[in-house]
Formats: sequence, C-alpha cells, structure tokens
Amino acid sequence: MKNRNQAISLAAVILLALVALWIDFFPPAGGINILGFKRDLKVHKGLDLVGGLSVVLQAEAPPGHTISHDDMVTLKQIVENRVNGLGVSEPLIQIQGGNRIVVELPEIKDPERAIKTIGQTGLLEFIDAGDTYIPPNTRVRTTYRVSQGLDTTGTVTSTSPFDKVFTTIVTGKELKSASTSLDEYGKPQINFSFKPEGAKKIADFTSKNVGKYMAIVLDGKVISCPVIKSPIPDGRGRITGNFKLEEAKSIAIQLKYGALPYPLKVVETRAIGPTLGKDSVHRSIVAGIIGLVGVLLFMLLYYRLPGILADLALIIYAMLNLALYKLIPVTLTLPGIAGFILTVGMAVDANILIFERLKEELRQGRPLFTAVDLGFKRAWPSIRDANASTLITSAILFWFGSHFGASMVKGFALTLAIGVLVSLFTAVTVTRIFLSTVMDMDITRNHWWFGV
Repeated sequence: MKNRNQAISLAAVILLALVALWIDFFPPAGGINILGFKRDLKVHKGLDLVGGLSVVLQAEAPPGHTISHDDMVTLKQIVENRVNGLGVSEPLIQIQGGNRIVVELPEIKDPERAIKTIGQTGLLEFIDAGDTYIPPNTRVRTTYRVSQGLDTTGTVTSTSPFDKVFTTIVTGKELKSASTSLDEYGKPQINFSFKPEGAKKIADFTSKNVGKYMAIVLDGKVISCPVIKSPIPDGRGRITGNFKLEEAKSIAIQLKYGALPYPLKVVETRAIGPTLGKDSVHRSIVAGIIGLVGVLLFMLLYYRLPGILADLALIIYAMLNLALYKLIPVTLTLPGIAGFILTVGMAVDANILIFERLKEELRQGRPLFTAVDLGFKRAWPSIRDANASTLITSAILFWFGSHFGASMVKGFALTLAIGVLVSLFTAVTVTRIFLSTVMDMDITRNHWWFGV
C-alpha cells in the first residue's frame, strides 16, 4: 500500500511538471478555453520592460461646483474600468493632487484611441427629436446637459442649425449593458439594454411616438437618429451608423463603464520607453541563469543525492511559477522579477534546513527512514514561521500597492507570495516524494550520498 501511494504521488508530481512544461514552452497558439476559463498563455510585461503611454487627466467642474475627494475616487474607478475594457495589462492609475489622475498604459498600440476612450465624458442621451432628422456628428443642446451646467445659453456651435433645447428621455446612467456586434449587413453596431426604470421610460416614449425621430447623443454630439418604427417594450435596442469596429468598441466601453461625473481634460501625454534596454534585459536574464546554475551546483556538490532531488524540485518550482504567471495572469515588472528571484533563494533555504536536520539525525545513528522523517518534522516549524512572516509582509505590500496606486509594489508582493506558496510545495512535498522514491535503492545504504 505504501509503495502504491508513493507511485501515485510521484505520478501526480510528474504530471504536474509536464502540464507546467506544456504551458511554459508549448502553449497553443490561441491560448486555452476550458469550461469558460480563457487565457492567452502569454507572458505579460509591465511598463518598465516594454514602455508605453503616460497620460495626465484633469477633472474640470462646472461653475459653482467643487470636486471632492470622493468625486476623484469615482473618476479613478471609472477610468480603471475603461482601461480594463481596453485590455491593457498592469496599468498604473492614481490620483495626483486634488483634481488630476495619472494613467500609465504599458505596450499600448493605439494611443489616440486609448486617450479618447478613457478621457471622454461618455454622457449618453436619448432625446426627443420629434419630426426633425438630425444628421450624425451634429452638436445639439439637451435639457439634461443644460441642467448640469454642461451647455451654456445659445447654440453650441455656429454651424449647428438647431437652436432649440431637445428634451432628454433617458441618460446613460440608466443603461444596464452595452456591447458590439455586426448587423445583418456585416457592419458594426452597438447593442444596449436599460435598467427597469430606463426601460419603462423608453417603452412609454416609443409607444407614443411611432413614426418620429429619437436621436442618440454622446457628449452632446448626435451619433444616430433613427425613426421609431415600433415601440421598444423591453428596453433593448441598438445603435447603428457608419462606425468602424474599433470606434464602436470604444463607444461601447464608454457606455458600459459609466459616465464621468466631471469632464476630464488631457493636460499631458508622453511616450515612455522601457527602463531597461534590450541589452540590459538580456544581461539580467543571463545573470539570473548563472545564479540559478550556481545554486543547483552547490546543492549537488554539498548535499549530493538529496541535492540532486532538490535541484529537480527547484526546476519544477521555476516551471510552476511561470505557468501560474500565465494562468493568473501576472504582469512581470522589474520588482516582480525581483520577487521571483528572492523566492528562489527561499525555496533552497527550506531544503537546506531539511537536509541539515537529516544529516544530524544520520550522524546520531538513526536509520535512514527515521532520519528523513525526523529531518522534515524538525525543520518544518522554522520553514513554516519564516514563510508565514513573508506572506504577511506580502499581504501588507499588496494592500499598500492597491490603495496608494503603487502598482510596482503590488507586482512585487504578488510574485513574492506566489513564489513562497509554490516553494513550500516543492521544497517540502515534492522533495519528500522524491526522497521516499529513492530510499529503497541500494545506493542509499552509503550515507556518503547524503553528505555525511
């Protein structure tokens, strides 16, 4: 029964190592999609490794209004949601002063589109156009914008033929969801649905105004002016127009993640190059490999057979970490890489504690099986306490990074915590499974192989 359990445990470790190897070095081109769990299985790099875009946004309040800290927190949350909708990895978004937000976007491919998406107010309105067709891109005045101080008296632009204030039926605040798709002609469209209160307003209005126009306005500009062909009883509809797909997605993001309570003005934009050049990154990788090989050789020469097994466990440790970085996913920054390297030393440290206790037991004449068992048991309290204190520190750093906009600190804390947990598994469980597997071999009768 004991041999059977050892065989099952060893097979499980080998299977886990093979899965990690597949994720790390042979991932499928399109990533994975298992029971709704989707990952591209790519290594995501942070701003300091790949460069990107830095944008400073300034909130502007209407006359007579004061922007509070709570307003800035709300603005920051909406900007974060919009950035997440863009699919940007490891963005840095933090409040600066009383009315500014700093946004740093790594590896951004379309800066203009990103700035437009995160900075626009995103105020969606459905207005009563009556019998008047309003061409797209026409700026109009609405009752809601006037009431909020967003429009002054008179026409908004001299080119607009519409001098009236159009009645707002519903706004984007009552919107439930927004997404993009292709219409029956293969053109991009924006699908939307309203919350119950907004749906009732739309249903009441459309049932009374069949054959008239209901314009859809975004930030005071008409994007579509369809004829009401029939009532909309369920609060679901679509926005069509001459959209490009990226433009439709950008509008949907703005609508989906809410209207900004105050307009944001872009006061500064600048491209950021990677902190380290390609040559420096390459040198860092080479240095890391040299250090890892040095540790592997030390364990091999000093602890001999247990050292070989610890080296195998350490290799599995490295593969599991990289696989988890891809699966979670974790964006690698320079501090994050430092966190990983730190945990490599901690993984080896746990093995050293175990093996030194093992050698002491063997020197006292204990049988090998007893010495191995006592070595793990007596080393465990020290390993547990050291790793627990590191995990507590990681939690504090992660909290600090989350609440004070220090994403680099957050990345370091995350990789450190992952590394500690994985190192506990490989240094204690995997190494012990390997030792249990080889203890029945004739070679273990000579304690020289255990460094004694």
